Order: sequence, then structure tokens, then C-alpha cells
Amino acid sequence: MPPATASQKQSIAQFVALTDCTDSVASKFLRAAHWNIDRAIDSYFSSRSSSNAEDKSSAALKKIFNQYRDESNEEAAVISIEGAMRFLEDINVQLDEVTCLGVMELCKCPTMGEFPRESFVAGWKEAKCDTLPKMAEYANQLRSRIPTDKDLFRRVYCHTFPISRMAGQRNLPYDLAAEQWRLLFTADRGGVPWSTASTPWLEWWLEFLEERGKKAVSKDLWQQLELFVRKTKEDESFGWWSVDAAWPGTLDDFVGWVQEKRAQGSAMEL
Repeated sequence: MPPATASQKQSIAQFVALTDCTDSVASKFLRAAHWNIDRAIDSYFSSRSSSNAEDKSSAALKKIFNQYRDESNEEAAVISIEGAMRFLEDINVQLDEVTCLGVMELCKCPTMGEFPRESFVAGWKEAKCDTLPKMAEYANQLRSRIPTDKDLFRRVYCHTFPISRMAGQRNLPYDLAAEQWRLLFTADRGGVPWSTASTPWLEWWLEFLEERGKKAVSKDLWQQLELFVRKTKEDESFGWWSVDAAWPGTLDDFVGWVQEKRAQGSAMEL
């Protein structure tokens, strides 16, 4: 960067006198404004205002966090299950609805019902919510958006896998997976229903897995199932299916199982 000219040094001195900032800060804003001192000063105070607002928002969120954090430890940087239940109740979110999972995805909870301070503050700041009423309104918006916004639903769905696992486990026990699938893939509690005109997909999927011995569910199978669900809702006849596609083997087997079940049903009708 070339040294400042005499005229530029004069502008820097004027900027410093008006803002009480350092020479380096003055130079930064003046260069960004192409040495137009009025624009540079406007930009400086706008950035200060934005920074102050952000600081106030962070302080408000930390205060809310402290209302619910683990009181058994004064230094605790986490809201544990008891505090999480109170927090969710205060923003009108039920534990047995998909919106609850949406809030946990927003706050990047590492386990079910645990909110670390850093990600709690970051998540709600990103959502521009620094009061409980704003959080309640945002949760209500999630309630409407999750069933219709495919990208949002997938984020919530994928995040549900790690927070549902027990500590130290790589896979999700079948019973826990089935419980979450019943929540996520039915409309009753805010999920996306997995059924089509002639196929009760969710019911058949669980029946299929139970016949196979209720094996634990891997992360890959969990994530790929959401894509599979979309495909079956678009075309239940498997026109999109290919044995050469990179689907998990369990889904390959499920397709064959469904085709056989349909064939048996057609034979019985005859």
C-alpha cells in the first residue's frame, strides 16, 4: 500500500479529530470511501451503530440463556434438559413436535435437550431474535415452514440423527429411529407425511425393518432415506429407480420388498 500523500494525511487528521479513532482506522475508512471524508465518516458511524446493536443483542441473548442454564454449576455454559424444557415451554414449543427439532437445529444442539451458550446465542442472533416473544414468533414460523421448505426440513431431519444417538454410539438404535421417523414423516406433529395414493410408505418401511430384525440405523441410511422419501412422493412407481444408483443396500432391498408386496396384493385381487 503506497504511503499517504500530504492531502490524504490532512484528511486522516481531520477524520481522527471528528471521530476520536486511531490513524489506522481513519485510513481504512477513507481508503474504502476513496478519500471522500463525508462518506467515510458516515460509514464509520454506521458500522459503530451496527456493532453496538449487535453487542446489545448478544447481551440480551446471554441474559436469556442465564435464565435457563444449569443452576447446579455457576460456571455452566449449557442449558441442560430441565432448563431446556422450561425454555421450550416459554416459547410455546412442545417436546413432541417437529418444531422442537427445528429449534435444536437452529441452536446446533449437540444432544437432545442440551443448548450450549455459544451456539444458542449465535443461532438466535442469526434469526434476529433477542427476546422470548420474538423467539416464540420465530418458532411459530418454523412450524409453518418445516413441512413446506425442503431445504429447511432436510437440515432439521439430518440434525435429528446426531442428537438422538446415545453418547459414544455411531448408529441409532432402531426403536429411537422409528420414533423419530413417526414424528418427522407424519403431518400430525408438523412433519412431512410419507404416503402416496396407493402406498402407506412409512408403515411399510417400519414393517420391512422390523422383519429384518430392527437393526441399528447408520448415518448414511438415515440421510439417504430423506432423499428416497422425496423420490417416492414424486413417483411411487419407482420410475426413477436404478440398481446402479448409489443407494444404501437396505433401500435396494426395500424396493424389492415393496415390489413383491404389491405383486402379492395384485394376485390376491385376481
